[in-house]
Amino acid sequence: TGGGARGLWVAEASDGCLVRAAPGMAVATAGVSNLAIIAEPDAVLVCDLNSAQAVKGLVEELGRRGWSGQAPAAGGAASLADLSRDFLRWLKLGALPLWSRLGVGEDGGFAEALDDDGAAVGDFRRARVQARQAYVFSLASEWGWGEGYAALAARGLARFEATNLRPDGLYRTRVTAGGAVLDDTASLYDQAFVLLATATAAAAGIEPERQRRTAARLVVSLEALRLAQGGWREAAGHPFQANAHMHLLEAALAWEAFEPDGPWAAMADAIVALARARFIDEHGGFLREFFDEAWRPAEGEAGRLVEPGHQFEWAWLLTRWGRLRREPWAEAAARRLYACGERGLDEARGVAVDELDETLATRSARARLWPQTEWLKAALILAETAEGDDRSRLLDGAGQALRGLGRYLASSGLWRDKLEADGRLDADPAPASSLYHIMAAGRQLRETLGLLDAQETPPSDGRAASRR
Repeated sequence: TGGGARGLWVAEASDGCLVRAAPGMAVATAGVSNLAIIAEPDAVLVCDLNSAQAVKGLVEELGRRGWSGQAPAAGGAASLADLSRDFLRWLKLGALPLWSRLGVGEDGGFAEALDDDGAAVGDFRRARVQARQAYVFSLASEWGWGEGYAALAARGLARFEATNLRPDGLYRTRVTAGGAVLDDTASLYDQAFVLLATATAAAAGIEPERQRRTAARLVVSLEALRLAQGGWREAAGHPFQANAHMHLLEAALAWEAFEPDGPWAAMADAIVALARARFIDEHGGFLREFFDEAWRPAEGEAGRLVEPGHQFEWAWLLTRWGRLRREPWAEAAARRLYACGERGLDEARGVAVDELDETLATRSARARLWPQTEWLKAALILAETAEGDDRSRLLDGAGQALRGLGRYLASSGLWRDKLEADGRLDADPAPASSLYHIMAAGRQLRETLGLLDAQETPPSDGRAASRR
């Protein structure tokens, strides 16, 4: 029996089946095996799991016969609202209470993962997980979802600073659960998440002056490491990469919102300039991952890697930055990135895959959880200023992304991280790092649906609400 954020499946003697029912729908099976059953309001698919590759052809044949699917009401907003309500309820009543109880150590530090029984997994703590969980609980506190979340964020950040802060003002990568140093490296990626966590905590009213001091110290240390050719070097096998800069842009925008007079706008602008000049391919409109020291595409396969999830994530960030700066290029670039990300959508499974190459052909058909959240965020934010059919298409994409994300979520408040090409979900413990992505998707849902609702609601004097 399954349910939760999706519809209901009741099974008897049904082995090795993959069943997904849309919210409000039920599927019952008995005496069957090795079947994939996908039940949506306007269509039902039943096939042997070994014939999954034939699904795309079936969908194309339906299209040739004139079937185009059920048109979503109100440009996709109604069905998306229903999906969003279920998802946010799962997040508020399932995931957050579970992780706040079982995913926090006695010293305030956060667990790396939880197994299916809710037991903490891993005898180490990574900087990025500590910072991400502080971000998660800070947002939960800001939304008024529980009285204890602010204390969890504050205590977690205090413990993290005690164990991970280096003498140079940067934060080390990994310690034991007891605080002993395992890896003293300070990665740019981790520093970005420290800045994001402190900005989010400050905005939630969680020791804002302490967060300001932490961020001010950290940004001074980072500025000392800025490269003459722009950007920063990452402490990794590929030292010149877009990913860490993406998260640093996210952090800079978060701090700029809280502290407009700080150094954050200049940092964000410099990162966007580097992305425009180097990260984004001027002809294809897609964004690469790895570069050489002159910020030219890296040689070999590394330089040809294109990740759909990062196309969506950069689209989301560039849209936010462009609206702040009133820069039309940014949203136009974001729409091209979104279109490139869509090339990585697998219709049969309803998810965004992990990797493409520079021709935008699939390189890895595995699909992790996090790209689904970035697909959702990008579709939502771009829909805010779109109109007509374009808005409907983007809202429909958001609904598809939310359905895809639902495949990974368990009603218990846990999740699976990887969906393999053959439709199998991995059985590994749920990584805590995913909750940041899930929570950020929830944040964008709340913001976009609130904005769209306001646009559709006439003001009290009876005049039509103006579009943004």
